[in-house]
Amino acid sequence: MATNQQPIKGPAIFLAQFMGKDAPFDTLENMARWAASLGYKGIQVPTDPSLFDLEKAAESQEYCDNIAKICKDAGVEITELSTHLQGQLVAVHPAYNELFDNFAPAHLHGKPQERTEWAINQLKCAAIASKRLGLKAHATFSGALMWHLVYPWPQRPAGLVEQGFAELARRWKPILDAFDDAGVDVCYEIHPGEDLHDGASFEQFLKAVDNHPRANILFDPSHFVLQQLDYLDFIDRYHSRIKMFHVKDAEFNPNGRNGVYGGYQNWQERAGRFRSLGDGQVDFKGIFSKLTQYGFSGWAVLEWECCLKDSAQGAAEGAPFIASHIIEPSKYAFDDFAGGEVSEAKNNRILGLER
Repeated sequence: MATNQQPIKGPAIFLAQFMGKDAPFDTLENMARWAASLGYKGIQVPTDPSLFDLEKAAESQEYCDNIAKICKDAGVEITELSTHLQGQLVAVHPAYNELFDNFAPAHLHGKPQERTEWAINQLKCAAIASKRLGLKAHATFSGALMWHLVYPWPQRPAGLVEQGFAELARRWKPILDAFDDAGVDVCYEIHPGEDLHDGASFEQFLKAVDNHPRANILFDPSHFVLQQLDYLDFIDRYHSRIKMFHVKDAEFNPNGRNGVYGGYQNWQERAGRFRSLGDGQVDFKGIFSKLTQYGFSGWAVLEWECCLKDSAQGAAEGAPFIASHIIEPSKYAFDDFAGGEVSEAKNNRILGLER
């Protein structure tokens, strides 16, 4: 039986962890050429003003066309835009106000309501910009009103979690509608520190937004390793909502001193640590197989974070690692040769239905 399934695209790289003041990490054009030189075919672009003017992109098709041309001339294409920082600011508990002010422009520091309004507008701009660039998915965080309540001590009052998800949904529904108008999926990175941090919390949010078709998932197995969550079973459960994929490695080595929470240790001292591709414990063969099985044909995007290895080495090793894991879907079933010709009469005879 012939199939037309497309393979996972890649390799691609998320630029956020590599941005800097010095070349080649100082401009989008330089970073695009750098990524292409390492063998990457795509770049996931954070909407940081130093690389990408999000508001201008929402206003100007010409600006977006110029950006796309810069990337094409460098030898890569934009896979998705990212508003991780702005998405975080859609919902911030007051306990985190000062820390998360760093994610917003200086004129919004100390002004949480104005900061939230700015963040929501940024997401709506991202919907339009994504459409102008011809993109189909967008990376972000959900933000968090309840993360400080993740461990149920002291006991949570009845109805508190439901109210929290209702408020999160109230803030996100207009954004999801804007992305729906643009024909772009919102892909929440399921991540500790966010209200959407595992499958159960994603389901609660999905219910609160009435199963909105644009509420989808950025799958990153590293965050599941640190939570000790079965990331292969996660794919089985939520594959229809997985629209983006971060290829990121991690390891979990608990002992009598450190466990899932990590205490207040630095990254090298924690039981759960992010690692460069191939240096951790993630079963990428299993992940690429599962995603291929379910027909995922989006981009495989390296997100590099490692507590030991230098970023230059991690980036250089990432492209061939991803390329070696991409599966070319079989166009025919391996036993098609033995099936014979299609015949309804023959099938009826085999079933004992011949009259």
